[in-house]
Amino acid sequence: MFRKIREKFSVLLSRSPGKLVVFTILLINILFILLSALIITSLSLSGTKDMGFIEALFYTITMILDAGCIQFVVEDIGIAGVALVIACLLIIVIGMILFTGAVIGYITNYISDFIQHANGGSHKLFMNDHTVIINWNSRASEIVNDTLFKSGKQKLVVLVPSGKDEILKEINERIVGTIHSENAKLKAKTAKMPYFKRKAVYRKEKLKNNIVLVVREGDTFSYKQLSDVSLERAKAVIILGNDMNNNVCKYDYLNKLEDNKKGNPLTIKTLMQVAEITSAQNSSDHQKIIVEVDDDWTLNTVKMIISAKQVAGKCNIVPVSVNKVLGRMLSQFSLMPELNSAYVELLSNKGVTFYAEEVADCNESKYIRDMISGRKRAIPLTVMDNNGIKYGYFAAENENDSKNPIGVKKHNRNCNVKLNYDYWLEQKNVIILGHNSKIPYIMEGFNSFRQEWNFRDGREIMNVIVIDDKQHLENMNYYKQYPYVKRVVEAEIYDKDLICSTIEEFVDSNEEDTSILVLSDDSVLNDEVDATAIANLIYIRDIVRNRKAQNPNFDEGRIDIVVEIINPKHYDIIKNYNVNNVVISNMFISKMIGQLGEKDVMFDFYNEILTYDDNDHDFESKELYSKKVSRFFSEVPKRMTVEELIAATYFASVDKDVPAEKHTNTIVLGYVKPSGELTLFGGDMLKNEIELKADDKIIVFADH
Repeated sequence: MFRKIREKFSVLLSRSPGKLVVFTILLINILFILLSALIITSLSLSGTKDMGFIEALFYTITMILDAGCIQFVVEDIGIAGVALVIACLLIIVIGMILFTGAVIGYITNYISDFIQHANGGSHKLFMNDHTVIINWNSRASEIVNDTLFKSGKQKLVVLVPSGKDEILKEINERIVGTIHSENAKLKAKTAKMPYFKRKAVYRKEKLKNNIVLVVREGDTFSYKQLSDVSLERAKAVIILGNDMNNNVCKYDYLNKLEDNKKGNPLTIKTLMQVAEITSAQNSSDHQKIIVEVDDDWTLNTVKMIISAKQVAGKCNIVPVSVNKVLGRMLSQFSLMPELNSAYVELLSNKGVTFYAEEVADCNESKYIRDMISGRKRAIPLTVMDNNGIKYGYFAAENENDSKNPIGVKKHNRNCNVKLNYDYWLEQKNVIILGHNSKIPYIMEGFNSFRQEWNFRDGREIMNVIVIDDKQHLENMNYYKQYPYVKRVVEAEIYDKDLICSTIEEFVDSNEEDTSILVLSDDSVLNDEVDATAIANLIYIRDIVRNRKAQNPNFDEGRIDIVVEIINPKHYDIIKNYNVNNVVISNMFISKMIGQLGEKDVMFDFYNEILTYDDNDHDFESKELYSKKVSRFFSEVPKRMTVEELIAATYFASVDKDVPAEKHTNTIVLGYVKPSGELTLFGGDMLKNEIELKADDKIIVFADH
């Protein structure tokens, strides 16, 4: 109880020190007046022996406000007792002192100084089971924003070197916008319900601000500053990298850009201090430390700190290679654009998402079969070992859905499905337009994909061209090390005719659909962020519009546009150009980091689903795929419940009568309509029936 009271007091002191001071002053005066009235009443001397407490309280206040009112208590100085006279005089003197101008001025100065120290974070903040975010960048607000969708009160502390007011403004705008948007969707969803039901549903499901937030300015390397935010009691610590394009003068830009590529010693310095605190015996158990890294030097140094400072059962340090993760994602989105919208939900705290649970010593097959046969509200995925403990991973709307059974319904139909056991992905045609720091990892993702999926007859499954400026093509050695890159084209952003003619020629030369990956340069100054990506998008939409004007039957679906943007504020601009696959790259890494702060056992799972099989693996990894219904199934499945589709597809994919080399271990997670509308399965999967169409694409978790 004392700890909770101290925590609430500490939070109030950080968030509203002025209110706390005013409250304290009022409380002191009230206590003084009450005590004075009690003394007058208890003396029971001449003039006060018949005076009640309320009457004494009134006369006490009047004496303080006007010393002449002492006559109402001490009618005759010769008759009244000395004690009463002294008490009244003390009350008057002390009361006058409390309200005198000199003291008020002194208190005013003290209050001003106190508030300044409180705002600056000079006092100890007592909190428990909170998340501490150290440093701030363009990804940070999404970490805070996604916390809105977690159940219960969420406590966040942000420690930054400077810029507290700007950060609070950014967070407030983001949270208010999200709450307004989500509640507007809920109102539209419930609009046709009866009045009282609509009100009840809205009141129950509306999104509220559940975040207790404290932002403090201080030295992120200081032992005292880190201790003052109760770092040793936090459940998670997130160490963010700095955004160069947000805080670098343009005159220092090139020098800083080169230094940034070498490594980030500031992140290392912060981590060393954080690890020192969290590995101590007096710290909480099982704390999670998530560290953003952007380069190999920083990653290798973090691994050295892990080996030296990580203490089992105390702190678990998880380095997240930002560019590598986003590069792998962008490679997957280029090959299967439908995965973009799937990951948006699966990596967030809203809707269907990934969870993990500790399981008994069982293999993957048993875990999946037990959950399917038990008819749970969750979709089983795999079993992985983490530090000697086995975890079962699943997709669901809520963490407890793996334990909650769905409704009971008899199977009245034959719900078997027929798979195409010779299924193979079609050729992938990709145009890369532009560049960013994630390019090497995008190409790494392509390398792994083609090692797993290259055609059995030796033909190349990937057909890629790159359009970029001369400098960045030279930096990548004109992509000569990638045999699937058929052509590179030197073009500045102003070379519209060259860019458009190259795209049109490539689209016309391939029968299969073409994906255009429009990259946003993440190394430019803040004012220029997303500018080239938006310009390139205008060119592409102009091509599609002209094609449609020339041929009304032109299939716009032949060109899948995947646009990466860095600043979420540009999202509405992009959506106005009818682009379904807008990749807000910072949002993905923010969601992932936020989830790892809650459940660090997801780290290995994310590494697996973002990496296609290659020769470096001694096991067959699993990934998310989008597969066309007419090609993956030898016959389009009949209408059935979601639960039946999931079970039938899995058991068909591991059919014992089919050769083992053709087993695909497939779990269906949802499907996408040709229009781009995504449905992920969750909840009571016996209530909803589904009838897939030949042109639909299913989202699956599979090893091939």
